[in-house]
Amino acid sequence: MTFPSISMDNVIKILLALSQYPILSSRIRHQMRKALFTRGIITKATFDEEARVKAVETQQREGLHNPYVEEKTDVWETRLARVRDSLTDFYFAYNLPYAEFENVVREVLTERGSVDSDFIWFNPELAPRELLFEQAEIIESMPPQERKKYEARLKEIIVVLIRTMVSDQLKYIKMARQWFTVGDLQEIRRRKIGGGKIGGKAAGMLLAMRIIKETAPPEIRDSFRIPVSYYLGSDVFYNFLTFNGLVHWNDQKYKTEEQMRADYPTLCGDFLKGQFPSEIIERLDEILTEAGNTPLIVRSSSLLEDNFGTSFAGKYESIFLPNQGTADEKLSALTNAISRIYASVMDPDALLYRHLKELADYDERIGILIQFVEGKKVGRYYFPQAAGVAFSRNLYRWSPQIKQEDGFLRLVWGLGTRAVDLVADDYPRLVALSHPSLQSSSDVRTTKRYSQHNVDVIDLESNTFTTVPVREIIHADYDPIRYIAQVEEDNYLATIRSKLASPEKMVITFDGLLSRTSFAANIREALKLLENHYDSPVDTEFTVEILNPDEQRPNVRITLLQCRPQSHIQESNEVQIPIELRNEDIVFSTQRMVPQGVVQNIRYILFVPSEGYFNLTSQAERSQLERTIGRLNAALMGQTFIAVGPGRWGTSTPDLGVHVSYSDIYNARALVELAGEAIGASPEPSFGTHFFQDLMEAQIYPVAVFLDDADSIFNRDFFYATPNHLEEFVPVENPRVLESLRLIAVSDYRPNHHMDLIMDANKSRAVAFFVKDGLIKANPKKQ
Repeated sequence: MTFPSISMDNVIKILLALSQYPILSSRIRHQMRKALFTRGIITKATFDEEARVKAVETQQREGLHNPYVEEKTDVWETRLARVRDSLTDFYFAYNLPYAEFENVVREVLTERGSVDSDFIWFNPELAPRELLFEQAEIIESMPPQERKKYEARLKEIIVVLIRTMVSDQLKYIKMARQWFTVGDLQEIRRRKIGGGKIGGKAAGMLLAMRIIKETAPPEIRDSFRIPVSYYLGSDVFYNFLTFNGLVHWNDQKYKTEEQMRADYPTLCGDFLKGQFPSEIIERLDEILTEAGNTPLIVRSSSLLEDNFGTSFAGKYESIFLPNQGTADEKLSALTNAISRIYASVMDPDALLYRHLKELADYDERIGILIQFVEGKKVGRYYFPQAAGVAFSRNLYRWSPQIKQEDGFLRLVWGLGTRAVDLVADDYPRLVALSHPSLQSSSDVRTTKRYSQHNVDVIDLESNTFTTVPVREIIHADYDPIRYIAQVEEDNYLATIRSKLASPEKMVITFDGLLSRTSFAANIREALKLLENHYDSPVDTEFTVEILNPDEQRPNVRITLLQCRPQSHIQESNEVQIPIELRNEDIVFSTQRMVPQGVVQNIRYILFVPSEGYFNLTSQAERSQLERTIGRLNAALMGQTFIAVGPGRWGTSTPDLGVHVSYSDIYNARALVELAGEAIGASPEPSFGTHFFQDLMEAQIYPVAVFLDDADSIFNRDFFYATPNHLEEFVPVENPRVLESLRLIAVSDYRPNHHMDLIMDANKSRAVAFFVKDGLIKANPKKQ
């Protein structure tokens, strides 16, 4: 349509007037269009079609060749809304006097807040996001009495915004709608890049912080914050696939495991070659400009992550970026990190996990969480003063006085990676929040041996994430040193009081942080609040900064990085260990760090002998063992079996235990870790690691048997003198693998018997013992 020239006076007047009513502008323009349609100046159909055509023309001027595919839905909606507004202003100014516009404004201002007004005039499910925010802001700005009339409408808008911007998980929405304000959602929108949702990891962090702000006492509320964060929307993932011709990889989840694993290296290579649209690059550049040389971490935030019953802990990548170098180098590192995380959506272990959780058919788009790394520069390195994971429920108590409901920490110096992974011969500080200073051993040599010896840091000079021995960077001049470490003196651990203290004698214990600051009390209370409002135990990730270390009782800042429902086994209250158990009927028993539960009718034991396992000298042989365990796990589906092996199940370091993933052992009912000097395995439990979360979700009990304990029992004849049934279930080509893996039938050792495993956390005792087939025990007495 061609328009004759007009005076610009009315247009300018209308635009100036609308600028005075930014919140009401959508309502005013709605009434302006209503007047145009009613008076026959233009029909609604003609108006809508013209707006659509002109919006497409603006796309083409921007170089979009296939506008319906290349532009995200929310961007198109914004574009169309702006074109509609411009056309409204134009038609009204050309056809009607300015006095008519004044009447419209006066009418809208008179209607505002009136219960009889035509206030609710659009469907929030279909309306542009801009309109949702404008109407929500109108309602929030009303006086309390008037606002009550529209509380249901406000709640509806907030739910729609949460579902379309944050998460579509119903349990999450039910909680979040009670806490998020329109201002909170506006801030999320401001920091979100691209269309879609921000995903589970970002959603959990934001909700937890909102709950703490609203419910915690001032001294606790003021000690918590979240890091500077930006969110790459989940739609960007699919746009990335389309933009780079990678959509054909989207069917990986329906391939066999062998195909998944064979394809994955090629898939990763294709993803790393991918490019991002210019509008995404521009926003990423803005983040890098704001960050300067501050390191970043790029984290997955998928739609399914950190949900109730499916944590996806450690399934997708998180990548630290030192963020040093030229602007182009920084941008290249950031886009490569995002591409790697996108590729990890197709990681075979993640896909198998989804199958096991019956989530393979779910549309698993992935958001990206970009955060400024918390920390301080120490020489050439950058890292936080402390970091870790916190749980509102302590599932493993090494002393009867420890209260389960007060929570538990895994605490490390430096980046928190060492708190969530099982790493080589290194140990976090385990903290029972009911008794923060209580160590699992009072022996100084044991405390020193099972303390942290390496620290994960960002090396600013080499522009890398790296691991450094503690002794190389710890020193007495480090400001918070007396809160992080103690010094060994005459066979006891003392507070560091002199700058002459030798780094060689320092031991990371966090004794000062736990006993001389409010840190332990604050995080314990925050966990209780979160558990109460989540209506579920929770686990969180965090960093710690001691703000004024020279004061007698310094303030502590806790930065919340993540919060999700804590994975836990459904505990059985009917835990009864028979009193009259003979030693010859016991297969193994332990009295330390015992969970609560029962596994009955065990027919098979998958056993990894320490002698055979640690004699596997090549990675190829250990990989063969891992694959054999995985095949055996699949072959034993439907059978009740447990797995017993040396050291840590699921460790990333094969020298410390059996290096398997969740997909290799998910059919087992319990994983028993053998620890002791004789087999060279550590007693530090896996509680709190990503692998541990998988076990909890799958209702697999982790049990540690400390062979050096005088009250532990381990029946060697049962494990070593029985036939090996392995080759009856899976083929084994390498005889050395056969020596390192045994499948034991309980009935071979004791005919017509099976085995029960009873774990009593209250008495801190777990016992596996023989039970005659068909025997029905009536109310066995508790020991």
